[in-house]
Amino acid sequence: CDDVDMYGKPRTDAACSWSQASKMRSAMTKGFGVDCGRGSVRWNSATGEGNPSLSLLIASYCRGLHRRKVQLHGETPTSARAVTETTMRELFLHNVQAMRSPPEDDWCGPLLRMCLQAIYSLSFVCLLRVDEVLKIQAHEISFNEESDGSTTLELFLSFRKTHQYGDIKPFIIRMFPEHMAHLCPVRAVAKWISHSQIKTGFIFRKMNKNHLPIILKQSPLTAEKFLEYFRNNLVDIQNDCLHSYGTHSFRRGGCQWLSVELRWPLRQICEYGGWSTDFSHLTIVKYLISWNDNPTMSRKDFFNFNRKPALRCYSCNRCCHCA
Repeated sequence: CDDVDMYGKPRTDAACSWSQASKMRSAMTKGFGVDCGRGSVRWNSATGEGNPSLSLLIASYCRGLHRRKVQLHGETPTSARAVTETTMRELFLHNVQAMRSPPEDDWCGPLLRMCLQAIYSLSFVCLLRVDEVLKIQAHEISFNEESDGSTTLELFLSFRKTHQYGDIKPFIIRMFPEHMAHLCPVRAVAKWISHSQIKTGFIFRKMNKNHLPIILKQSPLTAEKFLEYFRNNLVDIQNDCLHSYGTHSFRRGGCQWLSVELRWPLRQICEYGGWSTDFSHLTIVKYLISWNDNPTMSRKDFFNFNRKPALRCYSCNRCCHCA
């Protein structure tokens, strides 16, 4: 990954990025720690004990490599741009309209749009990785009627990246109010299951050339194909920043929505989304803040006390920016 080879001579081929270097070191740390039984103890050159990937020499080299990548090549870690509530609304309104009266040159059919809406809302509201959403099976979802007449969706995941040894908390989502229908997983998932008639296995299947789910093969939709569909959907709403968005955009967007719009405290977001409440690492901050996200306010409006009111909040009925 460096600009010089092991002999100190300039490389003739293209060097890997800092992001790739970080992944390589993580793979070495796991290889030495798990496969070779070295654990996660720092390497001791005197005794030959510990994990060589965690040595002071490697750590010092990686810090220098990162600094050189930034100074010489301008590399900066870039997170996928977070999907905002506004973008979710635009996608929902366009897809609903396209399902009612499909355009002649439409790139997909109504069922695929229903499928995408269900994936969008589950990933956004439940803070799920796309791989976790695409592996949801029919027996992991149930709908229940509450005593007050509302409908709830209960999601019991059998796998999560951060809970590989079990103890996965269920997601219990009540049907959202009508003005939040564009974010409601209960409506989106119920509509998809009802129209797709998928009763067993993965609920999000691969699509055939007619954009209908393949029922006979128990094959889930791949993350790569979903990303292609998602970016096509962004073109529908005339969003030009296609490659700024990725499969992680919904998880980041949902995290910011809970923090900024619903004003959940960090501890509650971590508890709900499955992040560690050990704030020494502050992993949650990477989801809340990134230079790649859309700005929440124009710089000229920071001290503009006469700016127009925001949209009225249906929870507290206020429309000021400090609500």
